[in-house]
Parts: sequence; structure tokens; C-alpha cells
Amino acid sequence: MAGNGGEGAVGKVTCAAWIRRREDDGPPGVSRLLVAFGRDATASSPPLVDLLEFDAGASALASEPLVRVVVGEEAADTPRTIAVHPGGRELVCATAKGCRVFKLLCRDFGIHLIPNDASPIQSVGPQKCLTFSTDGTKFAIGGEDGHLRIFHWPSLNVILDEPKAHKSFRDMDISLDSELLVSTSNDGSARIWKIDEGSPLINLTKSLDEKIEYCRFSRDGTKPFLFCTLVKGHNILTMAVDISNWKRIGYKRFSAKPISTLSVSLDGKYLALGNRDGDFCAVEVKTMEVAHWSKKVHLGFPISSIEFCPTERVVISTSHQWGAEITKLDVPPEWKVWQIWLVLLSLFVSSAVLFYLFFKHARLNLLP
Repeated sequence: MAGNGGEGAVGKVTCAAWIRRREDDGPPGVSRLLVAFGRDATASSPPLVDLLEFDAGASALASEPLVRVVVGEEAADTPRTIAVHPGGRELVCATAKGCRVFKLLCRDFGIHLIPNDASPIQSVGPQKCLTFSTDGTKFAIGGEDGHLRIFHWPSLNVILDEPKAHKSFRDMDISLDSELLVSTSNDGSARIWKIDEGSPLINLTKSLDEKIEYCRFSRDGTKPFLFCTLVKGHNILTMAVDISNWKRIGYKRFSAKPISTLSVSLDGKYLALGNRDGDFCAVEVKTMEVAHWSKKVHLGFPISSIEFCPTERVVISTSHQWGAEITKLDVPPEWKVWQIWLVLLSLFVSSAVLFYLFFKHARLNLLP
């Protein structure tokens, strides 16, 4: 497993997140891929956060962390989930006590994680959900106690503070335009919130035998949808909702097993659904067909999180029993920008050669 790599002294991976870091003084368009691991405490090691380099060519993590920081001294300081700012310069860890913020700095030929003051969220208790808006200007947390808080980032000035948003949070996401937030509860309800107004917009409708569990907004920049996993009696479904009128568009069954997590790729082309048996599938959004299946990735235990790599068709999944696992998706490869330019250059050169040969042949025919 990617998270346990033979390090007996440190704790097992409890959560993970990708970091795409663009350097100010680096080449334009080039970014560095890292993975942040939260680790629990052991008899000889406190709760930790590790940063590891990701090798896109090998689809593998480095064996040793670039940097390791101690989150606290107690088991209650163990990271439960991690959210990374879209700019790759800050990350937030949720613990049983509240949230810790770390700044990611590159200096003195190395990477450093520096604790940052975040008093408004440091003692808020256990949080189930953390998420940044796409533009990085908003940050939202949903607590196990059902308390929803939305902040401006990085000032942490409060936009919304709703103690009774839900009985207890299950999942949460922010729309691509950073205007809407969707949240779901352990009781099967789902609500839409207007972020800038700091108020609820609508409750998604459901029948008495339905539970809406996990939710993600579409991210491909075309017609916006909301994807939700739905338990309807004994059926496990994934539904699409049109966010212009909040009406359901359709349903599809991808897994016979209960879903335990849902994710969408950064370009919006794929959904990933993890289930409680440790399997996951990747679904192509355009066709709503399964493009990849991975069985027993976590050997019979629920997948607690799954997240797409920002630049590669690779996912990192976690479970409480087995830590983290890196999986390369068996899907058609994407055309890279340089490949497109190479094809265009080849067509241009071929056209020039053909034009030259045609012109030369025409001149020979015109000669007496």
C-alpha cells in the first residue's frame, strides 16, 4: 500500500490529498505534484503530516517524505481529512479538536510546512467535511454536529455560521463558479446554499424511501449538473440534477454495493465512486458509462476517500484499515498539448513537401 511503505515507526495513513504547486520562478505551465498524507499516532510516533513527491512517469510516490511535521501530541490531533488550497500554497487538516492550517513554502532548496494561525477554526471540534472554492477565495467546513461555517479566505472572515444546517454532515462540495454549496446529512437530506448571500437556497426533493448521500458538482465548464449518490430502497443509484431548475435528469446504477465516497476529476471528465467493499469505479461523464473498475483495492474495507490527480489519470484512495493506495486508471490517454502541436507541425511540413514536389513537376512539364 502506498501509505505504509515499510515505515513501522510511524502511524498508518488516515487521509490524503493531491497538491499541484506552480512555482513563481519556474517555467510557465509547469507544476510540481505532491501528495499530503495525514498519519495517526503510534506508541513511538505522534500524529503527522507527510509531503511526498509524485513521479507522474512511473505513477508512484517517493519512498521517503520531502517534509514531515508533527500535528500534535495526542491521538485527538490525528488528521481526519485534508483540504488543499487550489494555489497549492496552503493546506488544512481537520482533527478531533478542530482545524490546523499549514503554509507550504519552497525556500533554501527545500520544501517547508509552516503552521499558520487560524484561531477561528482551530477549536471548532471534529469536522466531517472541508472544501475550498475553485477560485480559492472561500473555505467551508461541515461538522459532525451539523454546524456549517463558510469563510472568506485567507482572512477567515465569516460569511455564514449556521449551527443547525444538518443533524450531522456526510458530504459537501462547492460549484465551479464558487457561487453554490451543496451539503448532505447522515439522515439522507441535501441542501443548496447561496455562498455570497450566506443563506439556504433550496432543499433537494426526495421520497420517503430515498437517501441522498454523496454529492459533487460537474466541472467540465459546459452545462452545469449536480451528481448525487442515491439509496432508493435496496437500489444504489447515481443521479444527475439540473442546477438551473433543480430537477432530476436521470439515474444510473454503477455499483451493487453501498457507495462510501464520490469524487470528480479536475477537468470534469470522470467521476469516481468508492464502495464499502473496498472497490471503486471511474465513470466517463460524457457517456455515463464505467471506464475503469478496480476490485479489492482496500481488501473488503470501505473506501473513505478518493481523489483524482490534477494532471494525470491517477487516483489516490484511502481506507481506515489499509491506508492509502495509488491507482493508475485504465482509460484512453489524453492528448497532450505538445502532441497536438507535433501533429500540426507534421501536417504543415507534409503540405510544404507536397507543394514543392507539385510545383517542381509542373515546371518540368512546362519546359520545351
